[in-house]
Amino acid sequence: MAARSLWRATTKLVLAATVVGGAGAAAAAIANSEDPATALKLSTTVPIRLFRGAITAAAITFDYEYSLWGLPEGSIEREKIKHEVHTRGAQKLQELCFKNGGIYIKLGQHVSQLEYLVPDEYVLVMRQSLLNKCPVSSYDQVLEVFRKELGGTPDEIFDEFDPVPIASASLAQVHIARTHEGQQVAVKVQHTHMTDTAAADYATVELLVNTLHWLVPSFDYRWLVDEVRESVPKELDFLNEAKNSVKCLDNFRRFSPHIAEYVYAPRIHWNMSTSKLLVMEYIDGAQVSDSKTIQKLGLHPSDVSKLLTEAFAEMMFKHGFVHCDPHAANVLVRPLPSASGRIFGKKKPQLVLLDHGLYKDLDFSTRINYASLWKGLVFSDANAIKENSVKLGAGDDLYVLFAGILTMRPWNKVVDPALDHLVVQATDRTELQMYASQYFSQISELLRRLPRVILLMLKTNDCLRSVNKALTDGSSLDTFFIIGRVSSKAVIESRLMVSKSAVTRLGVWVEEVLLNARLFGMQIALWLLKIQKALLAF
Repeated sequence: MAARSLWRATTKLVLAATVVGGAGAAAAAIANSEDPATALKLSTTVPIRLFRGAITAAAITFDYEYSLWGLPEGSIEREKIKHEVHTRGAQKLQELCFKNGGIYIKLGQHVSQLEYLVPDEYVLVMRQSLLNKCPVSSYDQVLEVFRKELGGTPDEIFDEFDPVPIASASLAQVHIARTHEGQQVAVKVQHTHMTDTAAADYATVELLVNTLHWLVPSFDYRWLVDEVRESVPKELDFLNEAKNSVKCLDNFRRFSPHIAEYVYAPRIHWNMSTSKLLVMEYIDGAQVSDSKTIQKLGLHPSDVSKLLTEAFAEMMFKHGFVHCDPHAANVLVRPLPSASGRIFGKKKPQLVLLDHGLYKDLDFSTRINYASLWKGLVFSDANAIKENSVKLGAGDDLYVLFAGILTMRPWNKVVDPALDHLVVQATDRTELQMYASQYFSQISELLRRLPRVILLMLKTNDCLRSVNKALTDGSSLDTFFIIGRVSSKAVIESRLMVSKSAVTRLGVWVEEVLLNARLFGMQIALWLLKIQKALLAF
């Protein structure tokens, strides 16, 4: 009873600290507001949002301590109760994200990708609810944005405008409209509360996480708050998003012309777009993880998986300019519109990339070290894995863990020379969760230590893994072969760029010949393995 009383006092402390600290952030936000209407809105809405956050954190914390009190570690009863507590905690967190919206949803989306760090229950609940089922702004709020940004209403600016959005995300929602010239467009409208309460929300979430870390040192998600604090302001500038989409396609034309035709982004209507309102070409297609609809379009999910993997491998290892939010709602698939869209009667897929707000630039050194690391992972080269993990910030002590997070495989599988050593089977799920639970504090330390750009590469990696799993019913061998090929080519190209003497360039050329022979051997082995599996299935 004494311990439970202590935790009751602790939850009160969390609540009090959050309200006091958050109130200071709210007061600062209100004081800095030059608009009386905004100041009034802040003074009424921010305290409620603070209170919700504090109550949720206290409730989740107390539930864990109260429900698991006295249950022996490793016991069947404890594991059963822990699953129930995880589920309740995930549902409480989901409810908070929906009620507060904005930055809270952004954090929830990050949590949905951290399957190597948070319990399955949190990943599943967040992934099912926060990727494309976010709260919707009212039409009055949409009108408010239009009047401020374009000086008129949607009905005045467009020939047709559907007041009911077709999708809503953490920062904005999308409406279908038709211009006076008859073009169908998608109109992305920023949620008004994003800019109104952002400062107070940042401070509140940061205080919650810091307080919980102080009470429970193993709970350390401070790096996640730092990442959201840096990335969200960029995502709130829709003109920056538009420029990113243009640069993305230009990079494919310049550096990856062999697949440039297969990657597309909606054209921007610059004359009607602002930092909070984006008008772009409307494109119809299937969500990239919707294998049934993809097949109805006459496309094969495995072809989509291979194209998705190659497109993002090219971005990461060759372009150095990476779309860092490729979850299912942000990537559409359609048949290639051009005349070359069929081969032997089979349709070819085209990826349509949406939501270009979150990109990351990889400098030359980081890009090549990351490519070299993946080359080492695919080819089971332990020395290359260690060398490049250390260069990227993992350190001599945590490079094994870093390799495990990237591949979702334990070290003995990472360095296994078997062709399918990186393929995650359905039966590996429990092993991976035990792995994450066992090394929770080390994983938290690794994520705190890694540069922020690498954290976003991890997020991108997790998004792609989730989509590929849906497309191929598990990890595909082709995926890792493509990553190995593109990363290896990028490393060779980088060495040719810096090679000054003829002798050095000759050495790189020999290395490239050997690499191509090795890749060819892998391709033959991959085909034989597929044939073997097909015969066994038959």
